[in-house]
Amino acid sequence: MIMILDKINSIDDLKKMQLDDFPELAKEIREYIIDVISKNGGHLASSLGVVELTIALHYVFNTPQDKIIWDVGHQTYAHKILTGRRNRFPTIRKFKGLSGFPKRSESPFDTYNVGHSSTSLSLAHGEAVGRDIKNENHKVIAVIGDGSIVNGMAFEALNQIGHRKNDMIIILNDNEHSICKNVGAMAKYFNRIITHSFYNKVRRKSMEALKNFPGMGDSTYNFIDRFFESFKSMIIPGQLFEDLGVRYFGPVDGHDIYSLINMLTSVKNINFGPKLIHVLTKKGMGYRPAEMDPARFHGIGPFDKKTGVCIKKDDLISYSEIAGKTLAEIAEKDDKVIALTAAMKIGTGLFEFENRFPERFFDVGIAEQHAVTFAGALASTGLKPFVSIYSTFLQRAVDQLIHDIALMNLQIKLLIDRSGIVGDDGETHHGIFDISIIKNIPNFIILAPSTGDELRDMLYFASQYNEGPVAIRYPRGRSELKKQKKGAFHEIRFGKAKTVARGNDLVIFAIGDMIEIALEVRKILKKKSISVSVVNLMFIKPLDIKLIENAVKRTEGFLTMENGIISGGVGEYIVSNIKPHLKSKLLFNVGFPDESIKHGSTGQLFRYYSLDAGSVSERILKAIEP
Repeated sequence: MIMILDKINSIDDLKKMQLDDFPELAKEIREYIIDVISKNGGHLASSLGVVELTIALHYVFNTPQDKIIWDVGHQTYAHKILTGRRNRFPTIRKFKGLSGFPKRSESPFDTYNVGHSSTSLSLAHGEAVGRDIKNENHKVIAVIGDGSIVNGMAFEALNQIGHRKNDMIIILNDNEHSICKNVGAMAKYFNRIITHSFYNKVRRKSMEALKNFPGMGDSTYNFIDRFFESFKSMIIPGQLFEDLGVRYFGPVDGHDIYSLINMLTSVKNINFGPKLIHVLTKKGMGYRPAEMDPARFHGIGPFDKKTGVCIKKDDLISYSEIAGKTLAEIAEKDDKVIALTAAMKIGTGLFEFENRFPERFFDVGIAEQHAVTFAGALASTGLKPFVSIYSTFLQRAVDQLIHDIALMNLQIKLLIDRSGIVGDDGETHHGIFDISIIKNIPNFIILAPSTGDELRDMLYFASQYNEGPVAIRYPRGRSELKKQKKGAFHEIRFGKAKTVARGNDLVIFAIGDMIEIALEVRKILKKKSISVSVVNLMFIKPLDIKLIENAVKRTEGFLTMENGIISGGVGEYIVSNIKPHLKSKLLFNVGFPDESIKHGSTGQLFRYYSLDAGSVSERILKAIEP
C-alpha cells in the first residue's frame, strides 16, 4: 500500500497536499520514527511530540527562506524527514549517516548546528536583527521547549528581544503543561480575537492616536494600556512575556493540526514586533510506552517496538549507575553528602539517591551555571555537594568553576559523566574538553577511573577530601561490573599512579577507559618481541611525576593515551612537567585531534581517529623502526 509519506520528497510536496491528509501524514511520520529509532536508538519522546507542529510550520512558512531555528535539536526527526532526508532517515546517528541534531552541512533547512538547550532565542534574535539591517523580509521562527526557556541564556535573549522589537516568532513548546493548562473555550475565543489582523491593526492605530491626543499624558496612556493587558492576563497565561515586550498568543493544542495552521497563519501576518505562540504538546505522542515514560524515552538505545523494552547487549552496569548507587551508599553513613544535577537525574544515575534521600537531592533544571555556584555555597556551609553533570554540558559553567569555586577553594565534588566521546550523539555531545579546561584551573584536582571499582573508590576518596574542589571524569557506557558492589572501599593515595603491567622497552601512560586499549596494545607488541609497561595515571592533576619520570628513564620511549582532545590534554601536561632531557623519548600522544569529532559508535570513532589498539600499535612500530 502506498502511504502518503512516500509521496513527500520535499517541502514543495507537502505544500501541495490537502489539509485533510495531514492527520494521516502525522501518523505515518510517527510510525516511521518509531520504527527507525527502535533499531538505532535516539531521542524519541521529544520528536514524537512535535510532529503536527513540524508539519504546520513547514506548511505555513516559506522554508528555508523563512528560518526555523530549533532549540536543543533533539526534536527534529520529523523536520529531517519532511525536508528531503526521508530516504536517509534510517542512517540517523550512524557513522557517516544523518546527525541526530540539526546540522548546517546536511541541509539548508537546518539553520544552525544545535545540541545544547536555550540557544534558539539568541540565534533567532541575531538572525532577525541581521535580516533587518540588510533590509530583507523573511520570517524568523524559534522553537523552544518549556524546560529550555527557564535557562538563564533564554531570559537574557528575551530581555533584548522585548527591548529591540524586531519582528520574530517564538514557538513555546510546552510539553509538560508547566506554564498553564488554560485551554478552555474562553481562551480559544480570545485567541481568535487577538490574532485577527483587523484587531491588531485597530489596537496599534488606536494606541498611537491616543498617545498623540491633546491632553493625553503618558500616565493616562499607560493606564489604558495596563488596563488592556490586565484584562488580557485574566484570560490567558502570557503576562510574563507581555511584560518583557513579547506579544503572547495561546495556548493552542499542539496536536490539532488545523488549529496550529490557523494560529501560525494569523501570527505570521502580524508584521511587527516579537510574538510568542504557546503550544501544548505531549511527549511521546502516538507511542504508548513513550507517553507513559517520556523521561526514559527522551534518549534511548535500541528497543523492542512492540513492548518498548530496551535491548541490552549484556548485563554489565554503567558507570552512571555505579556513581549514583555508590553515592547513595556513602550518603547512608554521611549525612553531609548532597547530590545535585541539572535536569539529568536519570542519565546520571541519581534517581536512587533522590528516592532514599529526597531532602538532600536537588535537580536545578537546565541550569549548569546555577548548579555549580549553588554547590559552592553548600560546600561553604560545611556540606559535601556532589554535582553530577555531563561533560559536554559542564562547558557552560566554566566561569562558575573558576570564579565561584576555585578562587575561593570551595570543596565541591564534581562528577563529570559522559567524559570522552559519547558515540552516536556526535559533535555537540562529545565530552573531550574537560581535561584541558579543568586542569588549568587552580585548586582543582582531577581523577579518572579505569574500572567501576576504581570509580567507587574515587567517590569515597572525594567524600573524604577536604583540601579543595575535586573532579572525577568517567565515560559513557558500561563498566566491567555485572553487579553493584557494596562494602569496604580501597584507599586512593593522593596524587599516586599505579603500574598495571611491566615491560622494559616502552611505557604507555593512560587514563580512564584508555587503560583497556593500552593493555591490548601491549599484547599486540609482545608478539613482536616488544616489552611494554602500562601505567594507570589515576590522577590527571596532580600528576605522579616521580613515578612517570622513573618509568621513562627505564625504557626507550613513551606515549600517552587519553579519551579527550590532545591539545591541552594529559599527554601535553606530562611532557610539560617532566625533566627536559626525558621529553625526547616521547613517541607521540594518542587522543582526538583539534577538530569537530564525527558521530558514530565508540569503536568506529576510535578506529577512524586511530585510537584503537591496532592503529596505535602500527604507529608505535613505525615510530621505533630503524
